[in-house]
Amino acid sequence: MLLTDIIIRSAQPAAKPIKFCDAEGLYLEVSPRGGKWWRRKYRFAGKERRFSLGTSPQVSLKVARIRGEAAKIQLANGVDQSAARQASKRRQGINAENRFESVAREWREQWKDARNPSHTERVLRRLETNLFPPLGKMSINDITAPELVAAVKKIEAQGAHEIAKRALQTAGQIFRYAIVNGKTERNPAADIKPADALKPRVKRNFARVSEKELPELLRKIDGYDGTPVTRLALHLMALTFVRTTELIGARWEEFEIKGNRGTWRIPPQRMKMKDPPHRSAGSPDHRYT
Repeated sequence: MLLTDIIIRSAQPAAKPIKFCDAEGLYLEVSPRGGKWWRRKYRFAGKERRFSLGTSPQVSLKVARIRGEAAKIQLANGVDQSAARQASKRRQGINAENRFESVAREWREQWKDARNPSHTERVLRRLETNLFPPLGKMSINDITAPELVAAVKKIEAQGAHEIAKRALQTAGQIFRYAIVNGKTERNPAADIKPADALKPRVKRNFARVSEKELPELLRKIDGYDGTPVTRLALHLMALTFVRTTELIGARWEEFEIKGNRGTWRIPPQRMKMKDPPHRSAGSPDHRYT
């Protein structure tokens, strides 16, 4: 006998689950606690299986039959709906673990050990401020190059061109980490060059720094939000007043360190005007006030 709405409403729980059969493997199961579950029994690959179609009264008899018929059609096409549902749940779990924010924090934990703590904190703050709001909850597999570009352009629109550029570079590092660890197969940041996504900065020569401004400049160099190597290079330039190209081309053999003092001799061939050797002497313990 087929089920009716009256039979469903009047079904009462017992000490053990009770089944009220309909047709095509569809039945209503009443649990000892009174819950009423729609289930469908079927065979796939020679094995008997079941899956849930929802609960009554939220799912009516009519809707349960429609869902059962849809499952029957899928089965005829070789789709095991129970296995497909379990696979979908696993994918949802994987996607939750692979959200951009989760992967980014995981990357930072591995990346930070060899870096200056203050630098790693600044990188985390940039992520929390600029990239997590638009991208954090997205699966790292779903983020596209246009979405990444939109995120960094939003940063640029706030007047933070350099931060936008660094955010794009950091995103690239996160995606590379995700690829190596099997969390994704592609890096959308690799398809984006900063010059293509961000407006070019207008170059201008900065005014000279006065003697009174020098201590403040050195303090700002200490707080520079960049790599330790760049920060140290800025310190050395401020203390020696050499040209950028002379600093970049420095060789270890040009330095002579004795005790707490050092001398840097730049040979003529590396000087812009081929001047006599440039000599800069100072103390490694130099401090400013």
